[in-house]
Amino acid sequence: MLPNSIQKLIEQFNKLPGIGPKTAERLAFWLLKNPQSELDELAAGIKEAKKDLISCSVCHNIAQQNPCNVCSDQVRDKKLVCVVAEPHDVQAIERTGQFQGVYHVLNGVLNPLEGITPDKLNIDSLIDRVRNNGIAEVILGLNPDIEGESTALYLNKLLKPLMVKVTRLARGLPSGSDIEYADEITLGSALKNRREL
Repeated sequence: MLPNSIQKLIEQFNKLPGIGPKTAERLAFWLLKNPQSELDELAAGIKEAKKDLISCSVCHNIAQQNPCNVCSDQVRDKKLVCVVAEPHDVQAIERTGQFQGVYHVLNGVLNPLEGITPDKLNIDSLIDRVRNNGIAEVILGLNPDIEGESTALYLNKLLKPLMVKVTRLARGLPSGSDIEYADEITLGSALKNRREL
C-alpha cells in the first residue's frame, strides 16, 4: 500500500487530460526522485503561469496582456477569424506561419454527455464579433471528431444568417504518410478535398 501523500499526488496527476493511472504513478515517482530545488522551481512555474496569464477579452486566448498580442497586432487581417477549440490550437496554427488573421477560442467543443452545452462555450462573443466587426470569413479550425463536427455544424447554423463566409480547414492525408495506413475517414476526406495539380 502506498503512503497517503503519494496516493494523493497520483490522484492529482490522474486528473490531467491524457494522463492515465500508470502515467500518473510514473510522474509521481519521478517527482520524488528529483531534488527539492527542482520541485520548488516547478511549483513556482505553475503558480506564476496561473497568476500572470489572463483570457483575452476579444479572442479568449491565454495572454499576458489584454487584448492579446495577436488581437492587438495591426498587421493581422481582422476580417478573417479562425475559430478553434482550445488555446493550444492557436499555437499549432501559428507555428505554420501561414495564417495572418485573428482567432476565436471557444474553450471547448459541444459535448452534452459531459455537460458542455453552447452556453458553456465562447459562442455568444463569436456571434457578436461577426455581427459588429465586419468579419468577412470564419474558418472553423475544429478537430474532425464527433464533438468537433457537431460544434462546426452548430456554429455554421448560427453564422449563415449573418451573411458571413464560413469555411473549414481542409482534411486529408498528412505529408509523408502511406495510404495503406490511413483510416477510412481520413482517406475519404482526402478524396473529397482533392484538388487539381
